[in-house]
Amino acid sequence: MKKATLVHLAAPGAEIALRVTPKASRNAIEQGPDGLRVYVTTVPEGGKANAAVRKLLARALGVAPTGLTLVRGETSREKTFRVE
Repeated sequence: MKKATLVHLAAPGAEIALRVTPKASRNAIEQGPDGLRVYVTTVPEGGKANAAVRKLLARALGVAPTGLTLVRGETSREKTFRVE
């Protein structure tokens, strides 16, 4: 897998599907044959992992974290975020 560059996905209204691995050894976003994979060190309790994913994804996209909305997968590893 190679490191993802996501600036080209930052169009308003774009939906970004990804698979999340919480409690990982590092925070990272990787592009693989199955799509985007996001690794966060945060535990999946009380929305902490979702917040960490939003922050990491926003940094990779070059947008503010408030510019991303979780539209699917609040309690799932498969998530979809929309760029506002």
